[in-house]
Amino acid sequence: MSEPAPYHHGHLKQALLKAAVRVIGKVGPRAFTLREVARQAKVSHNAPYRHFRDKEELLAAVAAEGFERLARSMIAAAKPAENALDALAMSGRGYVQFALRWPEHFSAMFDYCEGLRVYPEYAASGREAFQVLVDYVTAAQKAGQLPAVDTSALALTAWSMVHGIAKLAIGRLLPAESKEAVFEFTAFATRALSEGLTNLSPSGGLRRSALP
Repeated sequence: MSEPAPYHHGHLKQALLKAAVRVIGKVGPRAFTLREVARQAKVSHNAPYRHFRDKEELLAAVAAEGFERLARSMIAAAKPAENALDALAMSGRGYVQFALRWPEHFSAMFDYCEGLRVYPEYAASGREAFQVLVDYVTAAQKAGQLPAVDTSALALTAWSMVHGIAKLAIGRLLPAESKEAVFEFTAFATRALSEGLTNLSPSGGLRRSALP
């Protein structure tokens, strides 16, 4: 059995982040310990304190990394879109793709976040990821594809839906046999939501033309 690496371990911070993700995958973000992270990273049990004051600060760093990956995933998924409303809908696929690819980050971001908002890196990366969604909503409004209602409310509505799909998919609670089936359902749901949102009146209700 090899001895723990000394404090000057190269790329220690990144090694600790990777080890933390592995530990989260095994026991979740609430049960993990810095000692176990150090063991997984093959460093001494005091080594994590060179970069992180405590467990919460390490979790905040993992979550921040997750938000950065989430933003990139949404942007990449929306690139093929032909118009602003399609980009909004397709970014939802990117959200679910991220969650299925990096469920440990997803857990750190949303299942253990009560005390993480005090960490600037976590708060900033979370705002930037949400801003990606807000920008897609804003573009669709400017293109006349979405009504001129509260932009944040529309973004929160879209986020709530894709987050729910992602959570169900990670828990294998959707009747889908493959990831592609999950993505097909995501496309259906985001398309249905987009069509519903286009029928909102500026006052927040349904447009009269959308009523039976």
